Amino acid sequence: MKMLINVPETVVADALRGMAAAHPELNVDVENRVIVRRDAPVAGQVALVSGGGSGHEPLHGGFVGPGMLSAACPGEVFTSPVPDQMARAAAAVDSGAGVLFIVKNYTGDVLNFDMAAELAEDEGIQIAKVLVNDDVAVTDSLYTAGRRGTGATLFVEKIAGAAAAEGQPLERVEAIGRQVNESSRSFGVALSAVTTPAKGSPTFDLPPGELELGIGIHGEPGRERRAMMTSGEIADFAVSAILDDMPARNPVLVLVNGMGATPLLELYGFNAEVQRVLGERGVTVARTLVGNYVTSLDMAGASVTLCQVDEELLRLWDAPVRTPGLRWGM
Repeated sequence: MKMLINVPETVVADALRGMAAAHPELNVDVENRVIVRRDAPVAGQVALVSGGGSGHEPLHGGFVGPGMLSAACPGEVFTSPVPDQMARAAAAVDSGAGVLFIVKNYTGDVLNFDMAAELAEDEGIQIAKVLVNDDVAVTDSLYTAGRRGTGATLFVEKIAGAAAAEGQPLERVEAIGRQVNESSRSFGVALSAVTTPAKGSPTFDLPPGELELGIGIHGEPGRERRAMMTSGEIADFAVSAILDDMPARNPVLVLVNGMGATPLLELYGFNAEVQRVLGERGVTVARTLVGNYVTSLDMAGASVTLCQVDEELLRLWDAPVRTPGLRWGM
């Protein structure tokens, strides 16, 4: 497989060096693998720290900045960051108002963030945590006990980040993050396998003419394989799987997310089908976001995430944000 890299061993460090050069508004510590907004800590504000394996960009480093994350910790490709990274990030951004860890439900992430919380609390930093587990495709997977954390991570980071920017206290920012997670559901579809730099070839076999329904962002198996379907048929399946699991449905934020190798032309067409299904099911759409936000390296495919919102959550979603991967209102 052809990749625009030097050697697999330095792919994350090389990317971080490039990110630092492109975004001087961030402090990028390449050696210690921590990305921090340059103005941190911000007096009187709760800080948000997240992280996970690299390969899902712009998640998480691309969401560091005003109105969203205070810091992010990138691990090796598809590998959790280590507790020292997270503890270092918490120390760098804590203003005394506390730090919220936002953790996707993957076993390594959960364990390492738990250890990091203990390290940070030993240094006198108040820590709260939100676990993101929005994927309805499977209950357990290769990497998780329970549901996987996927596209709703963006909603949690954005909405909780807006609450923190308003100066809301840690307990309230945590409660808002939990509410967003509990109100969100996701479902992903793969049209091709993912290739990691270390392996240099597809990590699983997906024959031509087939797709995987319910894929995970590391290439974990989904619900089933089928012969290739039309965009409309995929939207029917994915949205129905989500709505069958959501107790309430109005109104919703919609994220149509590319897995990394699907052109925007296709994503916008897929979004048209998602909107059609939602309309047929009587679901009101408040806002829609389309693009590559929670990716899986070079995987072709897409995921759909819905988040039921009330007036406060919608206001916080609309609040200004300025990060490399998401920005409006500033």
